[in-house]
Amino acid sequence: MEFITNNLPLLIPIFIIQLALIAFALTDLARRENTRGPKWVWVLVILFINMIGPIVYFLVGRDEA
Repeated sequence: MEFITNNLPLLIPIFIIQLALIAFALTDLARRENTRGPKWVWVLVILFINMIGPIVYFLVGRDEA
């Protein structure tokens, strides 16, 4: 418990950034008609691969065509 309370000022911004990335990625995914791969797979990647999942979606998953 002491670890969490001592590092709370560092953990809160990371948590907020993670939530923002997830929200932006899911919003973008919902608005796009074409993606590279099924949308349900991207939802799983975005939600379950912390911090890196939304970044992978933005770099690889969006189909610009």
